[in-house]
Amino acid sequence: MIKYQPCYLIENMKKPNRTPLDGWQLADAERLREIYKRRVRESKLRGDVPTLNQAEVGERCGWNSPQSAFSQYSNGKVALNLDALVKLSAALDFRLEEVSPTLASGIVRAVDGADTTPHPPAEGVSHTPLPTRSEPDIDLDSSYAFIPQYTAVAAAGAGHDNPHVEIRSTLAFKKEWLKAKGVQARNLRVIYANGESMWPTISHQDVLLVDSSQVEPLDGGVFVIESLTDGTIVKRLVKAPLDMWILRSDNTDKASFKDRSFRRSEQNEHRIVGRVIWRGGDL
Repeated sequence: MIKYQPCYLIENMKKPNRTPLDGWQLADAERLREIYKRRVRESKLRGDVPTLNQAEVGERCGWNSPQSAFSQYSNGKVALNLDALVKLSAALDFRLEEVSPTLASGIVRAVDGADTTPHPPAEGVSHTPLPTRSEPDIDLDSSYAFIPQYTAVAAAGAGHDNPHVEIRSTLAFKKEWLKAKGVQARNLRVIYANGESMWPTISHQDVLLVDSSQVEPLDGGVFVIESLTDGTIVKRLVKAPLDMWILRSDNTDKASFKDRSFRRSEQNEHRIVGRVIWRGGDL
């Protein structure tokens, strides 16, 4: 039986930029090396088997070439970017500004609510895991995980093409909340909904938190799916007989938003990007 494979919205690792790094970027790499050495010493003192190494750090970050990727960042061969910094902070347990005050300043602006995306920020959602300015005593770097925020759009309607995807900034989610949901920050992505087919569950321009590790169909689950004919869509999956699955819109206007079906074996036609585990939007 053919299983779905994860389909990521963007390649996290870009080809190394061999142009000389600026002084602050080299300083970032040096600080990263020092934190890594400190964590290796701590691993040895704890008697970890095996002792922490570069490959393990890269694996925690989810990189395809884990040892090589970490080595290039830590040795100043490739400049750290925001996405890599966030992943490394989770893998090595450090505050973002400990390694790169310059990159960390961009995250602070995002956490403070600055509109750094082409979409309206989510507001007015009760029980949201996002931090608010009413929590001034919380250490954001230790209490929150910063999730990459992509420009990709998942259509809650006729489908949306995402020919070019970028990371614009991050959204912060409480680590305790993520732990309670049983998800890991490195597997999460933030994208946006477009259209009304999933209303009232998901509204136009809602924020969607997607777990890219959940790529197996689940009856009743809401998933982001890449379709060859429809582009990137968000639908509820409903189990049907004979190895069939229904792509269902929550909107009751079935004349406009009809059910569609596909077989699990149609891997090339419909690929599951991940499961939507949270949405945020206007009331």
